[in-house]
Amino acid sequence: MATTQPAPASATRAHPVPKRTSPENLTGAQAVIRSLELLGVDTVFGLPGGTILPTYDPLLDSKTINHVLVRHEQGAGHAAEGYASATGRVGVCMATSGPGATNLVTALADAHMDSVPILAITGQQSSALLGTDAFQEADIVGMTMPITKHSFLVTRAEDIPHAIQSAYHIASTGRPGPVLVDITKDAQNAVAEFVWPDAPNLPGYRPTTRPHAKQIKEAIKLIEQSARPVFYVGGGVIRAEASPQLKELAEATRIPVATTLMARGAFPDSHPLHVGMPGMHGSVSAVTAFQKSDLLIAVGARFDDRVTGNLESFAPNAKVIHIDIDPAEIGKNRAVDVPIVGDAAEVLAQLTAELTASKSAALDNDRGAWWSQLNTWKSTYPLGFEPNDQGLCDPQYVIERISALTGPEGTYVAGVGQHQMWASQFVTFDRPNSWLNSGGLGTMGYSVPAAMGAKVGQPERTVWAIDGDGCFQMTNQELATCALNNIPIKVAVINNSSLGMVRQWQTLFYDGRYSHSDLNTGHESVRIPDFVKLSEAYGCLGLRVDRNEDVDAAIATALETNDRPVVIDFTVPADAMVWPMVPAGVSNDQIQYARDMQPDFDDPMEEL
Repeated sequence: MATTQPAPASATRAHPVPKRTSPENLTGAQAVIRSLELLGVDTVFGLPGGTILPTYDPLLDSKTINHVLVRHEQGAGHAAEGYASATGRVGVCMATSGPGATNLVTALADAHMDSVPILAITGQQSSALLGTDAFQEADIVGMTMPITKHSFLVTRAEDIPHAIQSAYHIASTGRPGPVLVDITKDAQNAVAEFVWPDAPNLPGYRPTTRPHAKQIKEAIKLIEQSARPVFYVGGGVIRAEASPQLKELAEATRIPVATTLMARGAFPDSHPLHVGMPGMHGSVSAVTAFQKSDLLIAVGARFDDRVTGNLESFAPNAKVIHIDIDPAEIGKNRAVDVPIVGDAAEVLAQLTAELTASKSAALDNDRGAWWSQLNTWKSTYPLGFEPNDQGLCDPQYVIERISALTGPEGTYVAGVGQHQMWASQFVTFDRPNSWLNSGGLGTMGYSVPAAMGAKVGQPERTVWAIDGDGCFQMTNQELATCALNNIPIKVAVINNSSLGMVRQWQTLFYDGRYSHSDLNTGHESVRIPDFVKLSEAYGCLGLRVDRNEDVDAAIATALETNDRPVVIDFTVPADAMVWPMVPAGVSNDQIQYARDMQPDFDDPMEEL
């Protein structure tokens, strides 16, 4: 019962061209709203409080900005992330000073780790009170410097337009990321002439987007010389909207493609050149392709420890071409043979153009021996699972059916833990921006508010929050926001009544000593809380499924229900585990396909 959903127009990377306005006097608060309107912002997620109240007053009069009142500022931050990750546009959130601003910190750190463009606007105590430990005063600029691209403190009304414009520009260009603008209450209340700059005046900020021609030629030499190349694709490909250029280059060269947790959907899972997801819980074919490769072409990836395992033993025989718009990432963790700084879309397009123009032999190489080995790994060690013997739902089966019944036009948002890994493995991703998760920071509670933001940004899509019973309890209050604002997300709670990934590690590495990881959410006699009753209290449709044979019917009901959010509590065994797995800190060569089963790679790689 696949649902048909119209594919929305692709998000453009072009930023709105501000309209010049005739000089007029506005309060600083009015200047904030006018600036957001000129930038084309259509949604703000926030929660008002004392020092941001001056700005909330003119927000009420805006004809173009929709404000979504959240139940917690962390929810506002994650919702802005979800909006940005789904649409490719800047997500905007707003909070008051002190605890309001500090509640945004987790979301800002999350956006920083995953290169998500968000603009956070916070109120601050009046200038005369700064540094006095006034009520709800907190140095949010100082706190967020390490976790934002930039943080502004604005103390004069006349500086607000430039600060907002610059923050938006910084967030959305180069390597995207979060930017915070903290505005004192007296600056919001003061009156000044509103002057909209022609362009941001940021002399020290000039991201390099065009690659150096010499580096392109050096990269092509390595591609021509390699027998076992692999594309190591990171989330930067999605942020750069470079999926078409990646597909063209991969098809031209017949080079296999592995997409990391943050890059799922950047290259279609269904494409024959796709070898899977690398990393701690990646596919055997992708992990081993890296280990046996002689050339890694890393695009928008940062050689994260969850991908490399023990860094010294990672891809030991591979030369490295590293393409990234952030020069600080290149060579940070792994020595690089050919560094290329630039926008991923431009770099990949130039590589294809240069290969074609030079009639490179790399275009005629079918890489038959390499593909023969890769396909053997793919067929010998496919992703799968053993059904449980308790009569409960299998989590992998639940997620597989959500994917099959919803289809590739759906958007899938995960929290952090086992359910996140199962979702990354058992959802079929065939388009960019269809997979949202907290990859770098690993933030429990991300899923529900991020799904809310994604649905606001693309209301025509079906949006699933695939969550765990632990993550769900951290931010499920945003279901109230969804119910009241007609944001009909679907929530699948993979309920194993425990902190699942913690329990898995306790099983494998702590002799089954389950220290404080039982949550009592799925015990038939206890259920604290009862997720069905909780969902109904929040104005949602609540369902519970305990058996595989009832899974499809529940998903169908969720897909047919669009007048309110839907929450399905799927009861799964506590001992279900995520496989494959590379234990933390060991070599990727020690990947375990299942418990007590390590693949046997008896392959004469030297002959390839």
